[in-house]
Amino acid sequence: MTTALPLFPLNSVLFPGLVLPLNIFEQRYRALMRDLLKIPEDTPRRFGVVAIRDGREVAQTFTGLPESAPPQGAEPMAGFGPDPMASFYSVGCVADASTIRERTGAGGAAAGGPAASSGGGTSGGTGAGTDDASVDEDEESADGPGYEVLATGTTRFRLHSVDTSGPYLMGEIEELPEEEGDGAGALASGVLRAFRGYQKRLASARERTLAAGQELPDDPSVVSYLVAAATILDTPTKQRLLQAPDTATRLADELKLLRRETAVIGKLPSLPAAELTRDPTSPN
Repeated sequence: MTTALPLFPLNSVLFPGLVLPLNIFEQRYRALMRDLLKIPEDTPRRFGVVAIRDGREVAQTFTGLPESAPPQGAEPMAGFGPDPMASFYSVGCVADASTIRERTGAGGAAAGGPAASSGGGTSGGTGAGTDDASVDEDEESADGPGYEVLATGTTRFRLHSVDTSGPYLMGEIEELPEEEGDGAGALASGVLRAFRGYQKRLASARERTLAAGQELPDDPSVVSYLVAAATILDTPTKQRLLQAPDTATRLADELKLLRRETAVIGKLPSLPAAELTRDPTSPN
């Protein structure tokens, strides 16, 4: 069974159970937030997060354009490739916006990457904050102020089609159940041990120490999503983990990745610039 859902493309992957902070300033996403605010507070305010395959999450602006040119983010597909289905990965995550707060001051930021509910850091957060992007007062006031949003990933979905005719993108989506698969419990235990080793090696590379008494979950599906979000990996690899057919497959993949990443970090004199795997290459 499919349903229509507003889409919010990002240059990162959102996993179920993970918290997503967003600072909204583009016109298309302000329109989306205004529509979500019309939904009663006791009803889920849902939108779909999809990782971008072709394009950037913030529409580019150029100097020298006439004043009649559409403002930044006015077109639903601004900044993305010409084919909507090819621009985004086919599996995304439903997000439920628990907080949508209208921003009163000038200036703003672009959509940010997901962060774990623990607040980030080595206890399971991705460590990703919001991505900064400048916006002037005229641009922000053209269609109202921006919004500060706090949402949580809930359920994976498969994207079947994209409608670009409205003020923001709408997707025809099918929610995907989470199957446990064979041996998920044993795999989760192995992944947690490997993740602890990865954390220690990562903290050593960063010349930091781990906080004592950190607790990690034991539910296999929760473990699989938390580790996927907290491990430093590029977007295609995180996307592969998101769309794994079941929890056991995801955990088995993570076990290999954690062992590989731990070994690599141990052989490097310093932590690699992981942010380079997440940000677009600058032409400058």
